[in-house]
Amino acid sequence: MRAGFPIAPPGTTVGLLGGSFDPAHEGHVHITEAALNRFGLDRIWWLVSPGNPLKPHGPAPLAQRIGRARRLMRDPRVQITGIEAQLGTRMTRDTIAALQRLYPGVRFVWLMGADNLAQFDRWDRWRDIAARVPIGVIARPGWRMPARFSRAARLLWRARLPESRARELARSGPPAWAMINLPLNKLSSSAIRALGPKGR
Repeated sequence: MRAGFPIAPPGTTVGLLGGSFDPAHEGHVHITEAALNRFGLDRIWWLVSPGNPLKPHGPAPLAQRIGRARRLMRDPRVQITGIEAQLGTRMTRDTIAALQRLYPGVRFVWLMGADNLAQFDRWDRWRDIAARVPIGVIARPGWRMPARFSRAARLLWRARLPESRARELARSGPPAWAMINLPLNKLSSSAIRALGPKGR
């Protein structure tokens, strides 16, 4: 295993939660704790994404975002990582494929908000993502119905597990997905950024 990478023995169930985390906030903690419990995961890794050099206004430096996330997320089952920067991957499909090569026998689950499921069919090689790992969807304000009837959800309908069976997701062969409904936390990174430095 590469130095600095998380440790996960074969058979471990690991949820992958990607994003810029700019900044990490209590909403991220809320959905992470819910995903651990509702999807029956052993661990969750936050994949703090590198900045996009093509964007004129990128996120805060990676080390700064990781540091804040580690101060905020104290559950020992959650690992804060900059794996994508270490692997040199930018696309979700490539990151998942690289992790599957590095961690044979680990059962990965891709985690996303319901807003992402609503546009999942626009992601690069989204069908390959669904064929590689089960997908855990977390309902967010205003997105449950659009996600449920999105193009990707319709095309993957036969692979859907009802919410009552969400704990089986990590040990289900892909394609498989389940959506959980939560008491929702409306915090967003953009709202926190709008508060300025004191809000962070």
